[in-house]
Amino acid sequence: MACSFSAAITVSSAPTPAARPLAAATQSVCIARSAVATTARPLRLAASRSARATRLVARASVVDDLPLVGNKAPDFEAEAVFDQEFINVKLSDYIGKKYVILFFYPLDFTFVCPTEITAFSDRYEEFEKLNTEVLGVSIDSVFSHLAWVQTDRKSGGLGDLKYPLVSDVTKSISKAFGVLIPDQGIALRGLFIIDKEGVIQHSTINNLAIGRSVDETMRTLQYVQENPDEVCPAGWKPGERSMKPDPKGSKEYFAAI
Repeated sequence: MACSFSAAITVSSAPTPAARPLAAATQSVCIARSAVATTARPLRLAASRSARATRLVARASVVDDLPLVGNKAPDFEAEAVFDQEFINVKLSDYIGKKYVILFFYPLDFTFVCPTEITAFSDRYEEFEKLNTEVLGVSIDSVFSHLAWVQTDRKSGGLGDLKYPLVSDVTKSISKAFGVLIPDQGIALRGLFIIDKEGVIQHSTINNLAIGRSVDETMRTLQYVQENPDEVCPAGWKPGERSMKPDPKGSKEYFAAI
């Protein structure tokens, strides 16, 4: 069966009235396909079914002179694969509703990546209980994501996943989050915890060969949720004492340990 694929990418930037410059990247991807299905989950915007080409505009922006942690996450809208269907994911749709674990990985059909991706999927119910969505992102197309999901785990595939894999084919999302390796065109292993206000509370970035810990992600997420007005001592675990960020409160912590 013959298959055609066409992609058009446009990048534009313009000054904003804000005091600090805002670099905006707009990407357009035209993909011909016969059908696109919706998903049952309420916070995912599903692309409509159509026999004609479906046009998706993906946007991601970042303020260049601010650190990501402690500031609003760059918004984006992109195509993704979930439940073996193509859907549309927009990060800002989660604001006021859910926390988000957003993690980047280099490429589909590689070696370390499936161990991380399946580990997050296997523990998805734990994140769900904490009102948290998980989103995986790479520069691969939705067709590559779909093929990998449809490959059995014992053959190096992912099998069915419980969260979406986002396609960043134009690399603007990876660039906006500061994880893109420009000369290789792939992303480092960045992970971001985004609160319900859309603010990045935590990030880690590993080199390509180093996988991440779901346990550590869960620990940090629980602290962010349970202790918003306190600070996290080294090695803190759920149920343990936290620390108040003032001279008296910190002395109470040190006296108790």
